This record gives sequence, structure tokens and C-alpha cells, in this order.
Amino acid sequence: MRKHLLVCHLIALAQLIGYIPTAFAQHTPEIISLWPNGAPGFEDRRNEPEQAKEYWVRHINNPTLTVYLPPKEKATGAAVVICPGGGHRELVFNAEGRQPAEFLNSLGIAAFVLKYRLAREENSPYSLDKHPRQDAYRAMRLVRSKAKEFGIDSNRVGMLGFSAGGEVVGMVAFSPGKGLADAPDPIDRLNGKPDFLMLIYPGPLTVPETVPADAPPAFMLAANDDACCSGPVVTLLQQYRAAKVPVEVHIYTQGKHGFNMGDRSKLKSINTWPQRMADWLSDTNLLKKNP
Repeated sequence: MRKHLLVCHLIALAQLIGYIPTAFAQHTPEIISLWPNGAPGFEDRRNEPEQAKEYWVRHINNPTLTVYLPPKEKATGAAVVICPGGGHRELVFNAEGRQPAEFLNSLGIAAFVLKYRLAREENSPYSLDKHPRQDAYRAMRLVRSKAKEFGIDSNRVGMLGFSAGGEVVGMVAFSPGKGLADAPDPIDRLNGKPDFLMLIYPGPLTVPETVPADAPPAFMLAANDDACCSGPVVTLLQQYRAAKVPVEVHIYTQGKHGFNMGDRSKLKSINTWPQRMADWLSDTNLLKKNP
């Protein structure tokens, strides 16, 4: 009883000062399976439970989207599919999924965190060059198919990827992405290519030889002392400039790899990196509400 009263008092105080902590403000997010009957060819695995401990999620056999929506009065109509990192062995779901989703919500952007299949997990039956790509395309098309339901503009759907999640974004960002006109499932007839990209210390596996002229505008960020993933950002910058596609890149002196949303770092520049992304979203008019 005392605990209940304390919580009530805390909420009342938060309302008085105009701030409601995330734990109180958000409802349990909706989770949508990419395929109602399970992933194609692996339908018999869809009911196998995920494994989760502390910061990671593993054993993903029924890929899903976890839906985080901004308050209706703040919603801009833009949306982002988020791909957490984890080396294709696990997903850093909270720090590179839920946290960025909540940050985007604070800007008025709808967010959908993708749990994609993990090809490098021990005993995984999945292929790195096929199944994460399949999940990413399906996620983009599924979000667009539900544009009216979630109050989003199907022409303002981007992707945000961290580390290995950046590789998943690259799997669909630099290809045509056109749906199959005669697909039995109407979702698969929709465009699967993102309208804009945000890549945070992305892995090197899916950096293309050239960036096509119709590549989505991009925001990229990494630390110079990241032995893994500052190189892909520099390479992509050069390719974007050659393709004359809009791009913004931030390379920090320090930070190394896996600093997530920056709040756990002792470096001031890393602490505030999400604001650079918010500035870019504003400068590209993605924070403007649909007319």
C-alpha cells in the first residue's frame, strides 16, 4: 500500500513540474510479427522462445517489430525502422533499440525496432547474406502497409542501424527495393527501400563498391579510434560525395565502438551525439509535421 501511494505521489509531482518519466509515460509497446505464420521456410520455428538476459536478446526465429509511437499531438508523420547491433550473434535491444526509439519519439518520429534473425549465433540455421536482408525488406514494407493505422507518411520511412544493424540497413539501402507486383501477399508488393538513413558505427560487410545516385540521404557517425567501424563511414562518405547524394558525417576523436546512445560514456562529445542526429533530422525537414 505504501509503495502504491509513493508511486502515485511521484507521478503527481512529475505532472506538476511538467515531466513524466518514461517508465510511467509509455504503455507496453505493441509487437508485430513480420509474417503471421512465421518466416518463410522456417514456419515451424516461430513458436520457439527468444532468449533474453540483461542487455541482449538471442534466438530470434519469429522476427518482429516493436512499435513505439510518439504522442499524437507531437507526431510528424515520419517513421524509422531501427536495427540494433550485436555482431549478428545477439541484439543489443535496450541500448540500441528501445532507447533510440524513445529518443525518436521525443522528436515526434514513430519508431519500429526490428528483431532480425541472427546468422552468427551458435547453431544458427540462418544465412548472413539472405535472412537479415529478408527481414529488413519485410520490415520496411510492413511499416508502409500500416502507414494509415500508425499515422505515418509512407514516403518518409527511414532506417537507423547500429554496428551490425548498420550492415542490415546497408543490405536494403543501396538496392532498388521494388516489391513483386504479382506477390500473393500484398505487403510484398510495396517498396522496401528506406527514404533516409542513419548509420551509427556501422559494420563493414555491406558497404557497396559504389553508392548509386538514388541512394537515400544519410547521416553517419563513428569514433576515429573505432578500429572496426570508422573505416566504413569514411568509405561511404567518399562514395556518397562521388554520387552527389546528400550526406552528413561526424567523426569523433574518441569513443571507440558500441557507445550506444552516448549516455554511458565519460566523453562529453559522445554524451551529446544524439543531438547531432536530431539536428540533421530537423535540417532535412523530417521533423516538420505533414500538412
